[in-house]
Amino acid sequence: MATVGLVVHELRPEAAGLAQEAARWLLDRGHTVRLPKPDADTVGLAELGCPPEELAEGLDLAVTLGGDGTVLRAVSLVSRAGIPLLGVNLGRLGYLADHEPEGLTDALARVLAGDYLIEDRMMLSVLVERAGDPPALAKLGDDLWALNEAVVERPQPGHTVRVAVQVEGRPWTTYSADGLIVATPTGSTAYAFSAGGPIVSPTVRALLMTPVSAHISFDRSLVIDAADSLRVEVTDRPAALVLDGRRVTTLERGDAIVCTEAPGSARFVTFGSRDFYGMLKAKFGVADR
Repeated sequence: MATVGLVVHELRPEAAGLAQEAARWLLDRGHTVRLPKPDADTVGLAELGCPPEELAEGLDLAVTLGGDGTVLRAVSLVSRAGIPLLGVNLGRLGYLADHEPEGLTDALARVLAGDYLIEDRMMLSVLVERAGDPPALAKLGDDLWALNEAVVERPQPGHTVRVAVQVEGRPWTTYSADGLIVATPTGSTAYAFSAGGPIVSPTVRALLMTPVSAHISFDRSLVIDAADSLRVEVTDRPAALVLDGRRVTTLERGDAIVCTEAPGSARFVTFGSRDFYGMLKAKFGVADR
């Protein structure tokens, strides 16, 4: 028997109904189901709730019911444990949650029977370095992982951030901008794209650095080999560090982040090759000719 985790969009009633349906289907077949406690309380499955930090323990599969934002939350909970994710999309076309809700139980049956493939997506490792020698403030902790991007940005409107960038320990340049995005290929279709960055196939392994409204002449994106490291140091007023849309800390002057390819990946369940370019065409309404 398998242990399956459900991560549910808290504001979509259809997600709650689908979670209850999936939980009943799994429990009726002798499987174990658990949800992060806030999700369980929201969707009426409080008895299946667990602390979010314990969701990945002994888990065989994580199922997300929502959109790409729900997938990103699930990735943050289970990716370090290498748990595969089945993303069920509710609403708009998603890049990450691409399975349809009406086929959920069939998809669960196939996964539990071992009839599926895994697509690995590169993740970003972010280490926070605090200023000072010894550090004036303790490090945030172990490295943080992100599937889409790490952003160093202004914490409120009206100011810019000033950050000095090194590539592989060598000075690159200093940006004065609204923010600086370090993205994975998966994240190239998210915030980095809206800031003018390129779209990169998710099978490529690279880091993408894109300034947001830069106040320098070189305001283009830079695509960097995944084996290289990026160091971004705050040289002026404080900045916010945001990972996959979640603000995690404030960086003071002299603080820095070091971005590298994470040692693990996000593992997505597929039942065949994903049509990435077809999804792009549908998303942006690209004509055949």
